[in-house]
Amino acid sequence: MIRTGLLRSLRGLLFIGLLVGWACSSQPPALYDIVIYGGTSAAVTAAVEGVRQGKSVIVVCPELHLGGMTSGGLGWTDTGNKAVIGGLAREFYHRIWRHYHKPEAWKWQSQAEYGNRGQGTPAIDGAQRTMWIFEPHVAEQVFEDLISEHAVPVVRNRWLDRQSGVKSEGGRIISITTTSGETYRGKVFIDASYEGDLMAAAGVSYHVGRESSATYGERWNGIQKAARHHRHFFAYPTDPYRIPGDPSSGLLPRISSESPGEDGAGDHRIQAYCFRMCLTRVTANRIPFPKPEGYDPAEYELLLRVFESGWRETFDKFDPIPNLKTDTNNHGPFSTDNIGRNYGYPEGSYEERRAIVEEHERYQKGWLYFIANDPRVPAEVRETMAEWGLAADEFQDNGGWPYQIYVRKARRMLGTYVMTEQDTLGIRTTPGPIGMGSYTMDSHNVQRYVTPEGYVQNEGDIGVHPEDPYLIAYGSVITKAEEFSNLLVPICLSSSHIAYGSIRMEPVFMILGQSCATAAAIAIEQDIPVQQVSYAELRKKLLESNQVLEMAIPENDSEGVE
Repeated sequence: MIRTGLLRSLRGLLFIGLLVGWACSSQPPALYDIVIYGGTSAAVTAAVEGVRQGKSVIVVCPELHLGGMTSGGLGWTDTGNKAVIGGLAREFYHRIWRHYHKPEAWKWQSQAEYGNRGQGTPAIDGAQRTMWIFEPHVAEQVFEDLISEHAVPVVRNRWLDRQSGVKSEGGRIISITTTSGETYRGKVFIDASYEGDLMAAAGVSYHVGRESSATYGERWNGIQKAARHHRHFFAYPTDPYRIPGDPSSGLLPRISSESPGEDGAGDHRIQAYCFRMCLTRVTANRIPFPKPEGYDPAEYELLLRVFESGWRETFDKFDPIPNLKTDTNNHGPFSTDNIGRNYGYPEGSYEERRAIVEEHERYQKGWLYFIANDPRVPAEVRETMAEWGLAADEFQDNGGWPYQIYVRKARRMLGTYVMTEQDTLGIRTTPGPIGMGSYTMDSHNVQRYVTPEGYVQNEGDIGVHPEDPYLIAYGSVITKAEEFSNLLVPICLSSSHIAYGSIRMEPVFMILGQSCATAAAIAIEQDIPVQQVSYAELRKKLLESNQVLEMAIPENDSEGVE
């Protein structure tokens, strides 16, 4: 992942130097059983499970901070039905529970004051000894503890050489090399990045954008102008022009002049990214919203027109997490989602991605500053926003700003089995399950355009809820047999756009990371391709590790709004 401002961070660099010192010697690089690329929650669970299976493991990642979005601001966990979350994922949430069971964990408020502020089922589940809502730094510490307890070497701030850094022979990846020149050899590789960079650099087949609804016979794939969800659309006719009613004056910023396309058609576009911010109103812990460099209030003119319509939902997704903080997410027609500005991210160079992330950060910081300071914003909204600020005790080496942009979708592998809405909606039987999901098939908006009637509208925001939890196929995390025999992909797995809208939740990534490592261990022990791993044996091991693979789910659903 690219994180604006993290090059300023010195944390962990001494540790990095110790870990990679061997790479500077004349000896050939060590051979690991499992090499994991990425520092996400899936990377951590894959690494821990690999060690528990008795294998040597190394994590090589661009990140300085482990955990991806789980430790990057997404503390209001998108769980769906919590009963399907087993294995190391459930252990993670148990460790969160243990942390908040200590009185000293409650610095800015008491546990009694926080209460049990979940949704559907409680945030703190005493009966199950789990907690599902938490502060970012607490999640990061849990990941670091897991890595430390299992003595997993983590090489941070190392970026894959995407042009020539993947060496393969006979359908097997032999090694990966970083842009700084270190090489890591492995028997099996796991691409646990949000972008799928290892997968793509190896030459695996993949897709970016939305398939047409006809590609897999789906209803909810492709362009969906008629779909409206989460109230993230313009509910009232809103003029898109700089001078209202005058098309010759040009469009306001952040509105596309392109045709949105035909319903059901595929396109290159991807759903919007944002940062999940951790905010607070505690004066002693609050950083006032800074005015970002290059701030231009004209960029937010459309928001004023939303306010003029009477809309007053600015604070509806300031979801409360412990210690008087929030997990603040996108909400409404013009919010933290930077619609249409991320299309180049999945395939972009590191420099191009960095520019996209910086633009997202500038936009979102400007959105906050605009609402808190611009005199044209309704007083009741402006004055309330001015009470908030970034939490000073989170993301401390990045000025309180999250390290990780929310890459809701990038590349998706075209693997042995493609998960589609037929799987998530229970229309067909999914073969060889290695985990379960249950969350709504959720896509954030993909584009903002002008309707034939001359009004601005958003497109792409969809929420279709599966009636029951569903199975995720082993075939979706492995490549086609003719491509590579020793690569597993738990995040950028093989899935259609709309099915991925449900699969892409952090608990599911943790589940799939663990299952991938279990399969890798079997393949290594038997010296076979990952495609030839016996499902019966894999299933047995997964159940022994407390993964959930059955459809009989007694626990109530706890659907969130992601």
